[in-house]
Amino acid sequence: MTATVIPTDPVPPTRQGRPERAEEARVTAPRRLTPRSVGVTVALVAVVVLLALVDITQGTADVGPRQVWQALTGTATAGDASVVVASRLPRMVAGLVVGVALGAAGAALQQISRNVLASPDTLAVNAGASAALAVAAVTGLTLPLLASSGVAFVGGLIAAAVVLALSGLGSGTVRLVLAGSALALGLASVTSSLLLLFPQQTVGLYQWGQGSISQNGFAGVVQLTPIIVVGLAVLLLASTRIDALALGDDAARSVGVDVRTTRVVTVLAAVLLSAAAVTLTGPIGFVGLCAPALVRLMRRLVPAVRRSLVLMPLAGLTGAGLVLGADVLLRVLVGAEASVQVPTGVVTSLLGAVFLVVLAFRARDHGGATPVERHPIVSRTRYVATLVVVAAVLVGVVVASVLLGDAKLLLGDVVNWIAGRSGPVVSYVLDTRVPRVVAAVTAGAALALAGTLVQGATRNPLAEPGIVGVTGGAGLGAVLFVTTVPAASGWGIAGAAFVGAVLASLIVFGLAARSGFAQNRLVLIGIGVATATTAAISLLIVLTDPFNGAKALTWLSGSTYGRSLADSAPVALALVLAVVVVVAQRRRLDLVGVDDDTPRLLGVSLSRSRLVFLALAVVLTATAVAAVGVVGFVGLVAPHAARALVGRRHARVVPVAVLLGAVLVGLADVLGRTAIAPAQLGAGLLTAVIGTPYFVWLLWRGRR
Repeated sequence: MTATVIPTDPVPPTRQGRPERAEEARVTAPRRLTPRSVGVTVALVAVVVLLALVDITQGTADVGPRQVWQALTGTATAGDASVVVASRLPRMVAGLVVGVALGAAGAALQQISRNVLASPDTLAVNAGASAALAVAAVTGLTLPLLASSGVAFVGGLIAAAVVLALSGLGSGTVRLVLAGSALALGLASVTSSLLLLFPQQTVGLYQWGQGSISQNGFAGVVQLTPIIVVGLAVLLLASTRIDALALGDDAARSVGVDVRTTRVVTVLAAVLLSAAAVTLTGPIGFVGLCAPALVRLMRRLVPAVRRSLVLMPLAGLTGAGLVLGADVLLRVLVGAEASVQVPTGVVTSLLGAVFLVVLAFRARDHGGATPVERHPIVSRTRYVATLVVVAAVLVGVVVASVLLGDAKLLLGDVVNWIAGRSGPVVSYVLDTRVPRVVAAVTAGAALALAGTLVQGATRNPLAEPGIVGVTGGAGLGAVLFVTTVPAASGWGIAGAAFVGAVLASLIVFGLAARSGFAQNRLVLIGIGVATATTAAISLLIVLTDPFNGAKALTWLSGSTYGRSLADSAPVALALVLAVVVVVAQRRRLDLVGVDDDTPRLLGVSLSRSRLVFLALAVVLTATAVAAVGVVGFVGLVAPHAARALVGRRHARVVPVAVLLGAVLVGLADVLGRTAIAPAQLGAGLLTAVIGTPYFVWLLWRGRR
């Protein structure tokens, strides 16, 4: 089993458990604050103060700098003073406090894990806290703010514990981002399900879930600021021990540091900071990732930033500057009126997406993020038996999907409907249900084949269309079309999704091609693009009218509701075309999946073959997303399961994976229609709930 080590600051230990002497000296020195450190701190404080002053002057009310000054000095009119004190100042202070909390939390998590990719977002802390608060909201309980913070803390802590257990503290691998992203996607699916099932109890929860620093008075800030102060104090008091861990576990123990206690305390304090921030403003994305990274850029100018006692406060100040700067930039770009609806977290998420791409190129890549798959060669008899069993399961799922729903039917009803002898009620039910079943099955098959092609072409077992950003691009194109075109047709949505998928794939695969499609780099770039598309989709939903927003949310859940046979025609056509091409090129796909040299020795153009297979995957993904919306993890689960059943030869993997994908989405669709009937859940939400544990298991299997 292999793992890719990403060099971080502090430097990971060597094979003997200790860094080199030069690195040890670099981590532990200097121990005094230099004039440069003081100067940088003063400069950061000045920038934050300037942004805070600008932020106060921005808003929908006609209250400028003069009125703000008068309100602060007590000479303003009652109306102006009310605006400043009730809205402007609380918003600014909330941005300041949350930025400090997230920046310091991100720095602490990166120090303790020796991984520059660690943050409240990549450890799924924000997603866990948001899901916990959503669960609390649907119970109908009215919790005070501090109790809500406790709920968020528990949710964030559980999520962080799972991610850290999967990735391994100190491993320094991209596995941390993969585990966090997978868990965050599963938790987001839970939250989305609650939004759709309990619209009354979760009013406004979607916009809050994107992160907004708008406040109604100082009550929330006053209650949560002491919690943030306590978390910061704990981190600063433990800073020396955190630095000792940079020398390696054995070296830290040799100087009397309790490694496990230090890690637990640090993680608890960081999660506490993140939970308080989420409770106050919702999840402000990627501040905890970007702020420490920006501070580390100054380590040559200010060597003292290598120390946690200096890094964490500076990261906190930088985080405050990022949050306030994003708020200021948002109001400048879209205006005061429109910015009321746009959460600040959308802007910070876009910045975080750029940082992920940049970090992907700065990180060295030595191979796979998961173990090399070793599947035994199976006999032809076993392959045929597996194919027959999976096909039989698919037939069973299709029959169950046709018969089950809010109205249960019998096989005789279906036979009469086919013969044209059914009554009006049965005809209506089957006329609406059969197209949904066809859409689910064809989309699942297409996504499974797309995942097989992407994994084979890139030799990356984790590179399914959703993780590498293609699904997000298709979703963005389709949502843009749905929210801007009143009478959006199925073919129009398919075209928009196709354009979005093509653009996203050009960005992801174009950037990854510069490094020869290195496995970890491709995944990080894809996650960055997926993050950007998610932020853009959120922006479109909050800016459109409630009807279009609800329509887009339903579509994003992977729902087959209201689908017709015409909606499935593009994906069926793409599936047939792709299957024909793959069957003809199956041996070439096997060669591309071996290494870079073997195809060339046999006269196969590696770049041209990859282009063909990836282009087919993009077409399949775009048409599938257009047919049923965003359905995650099918392109990951189906190929993996197929290889485990019939080996690695694509002549066998492709048919089994296609059937498994159809089974997975078909089963998710029928469960979503029947489990809580008459209410319904989208197939995409259920596949994410199913796929997340499988993805987590893959990472757990390769955690060593």
